[in-house]
Amino acid sequence: MKHPLFTNRPVRIPAALLAWLFVFLAASPGCKSDSPAPDAPDTTTAPPTPPVTPPASVLVGSSLIGEYSQATLASRVGDVPLVGALARLPIKVYKLTYTTQNTDGRSITASGAVLVPVTTQALPVISYQHGTIRPDDEDRAPSHYSQNSELWSAVSVLASTGYVVSAPDYIGYGSSKDLPHPYEHAASLASASADMLRATREFCKQQNIKVNAKNFLLGYSEGGYATMALHKLLEEKYASELPVTASAPGAGAYHKTAFAKYILNSDQPLNFLSTYVWVLDTYNRVYKLNRPLSAYFKEPYATQLQANPFGSVPSLPKQLFTDAFRQSVLTDSDPALLAAFRDNDIYDWQPKAPTALFHGTADDYVPYFNSQDAYKAMQARGAKQVELRPIQGGNHFTSVATYTLSAYAFITQY
Repeated sequence: MKHPLFTNRPVRIPAALLAWLFVFLAASPGCKSDSPAPDAPDTTTAPPTPPVTPPASVLVGSSLIGEYSQATLASRVGDVPLVGALARLPIKVYKLTYTTQNTDGRSITASGAVLVPVTTQALPVISYQHGTIRPDDEDRAPSHYSQNSELWSAVSVLASTGYVVSAPDYIGYGSSKDLPHPYEHAASLASASADMLRATREFCKQQNIKVNAKNFLLGYSEGGYATMALHKLLEEKYASELPVTASAPGAGAYHKTAFAKYILNSDQPLNFLSTYVWVLDTYNRVYKLNRPLSAYFKEPYATQLQANPFGSVPSLPKQLFTDAFRQSVLTDSDPALLAAFRDNDIYDWQPKAPTALFHGTADDYVPYFNSQDAYKAMQARGAKQVELRPIQGGNHFTSVATYTLSAYAFITQY
């Protein structure tokens, strides 16, 4: 089953939203100055600046994928002419390889794409985290930069307005495709994205590409979850090296413990149940629970999923999951699995940078309560710049266009 972001169903984008976006983006961020007004010369003697230890290098290599003109980029969103009109600069797209850590702590080589506008201005950087990609859809990974990739149209136009875009493949795609993708595992999604952002800035320095100190974070679905995890990691570990300017995660499954109970307690068909199976399989492996699939799934599905982890499953949770497993989650009586879910809860913390949580109120894949819970928890912790931006009546697919345009407009304020 393909993720809903990658279907070909048309999406209607409100004209008012497009006009709003155009007003915000028409003044490219590349034209904004980050320098304060000059003051009178300081004639006092400044104390010596202590030496700063440079961060360890993570960049392994780079290769040019291609260069694309403003007209070419605009034509990719020809069905939405106003968005195409935002394309301002040609871009160059590169594949980067870099070192990061796998879930077991081993150093590995990962990859991603970086989109660089052709200009002499110092530009801000966006870390863009992509949505769900099944292993058999490898060509959708950013470093392939194919027509199936999320980067191909709208994100490329965004880069053309004046942003360097850092887009990690994540572990399990691109140069690390021989490894299993740790689906919805917060720590590795965050670290792979952070190291790609570090590699991007290292690459820009190496190539004399001017970037300023601003870092924006965007992503939807698994990308929204990865964006939230990345934001938390950057503020905890890289506050000086990679300060977050603003973050706009969309439709992420931030509250894993509540989401698990929602799934296992449901009496209604769930259209995306096979994706939730993937999350469970990831946690079973990463947290070394190493239980047989029969501990989670009824037959014949346990045997079928052993042969094909992405095989079809029934849409009713009670038909798929064993009664014992369901009850253990619903009653919190499986401490090892509960610890795994809690380790991936990223809704309850205090972001310092401006944060807008976008989510469709009728999302049938990742329920809206994930963003509601995050907003309430962040406010309770004293977060001063967090907003909840509901997309009224939008489901997981129909909210994508509104999210993309609104998130772009949001970050241009900073």
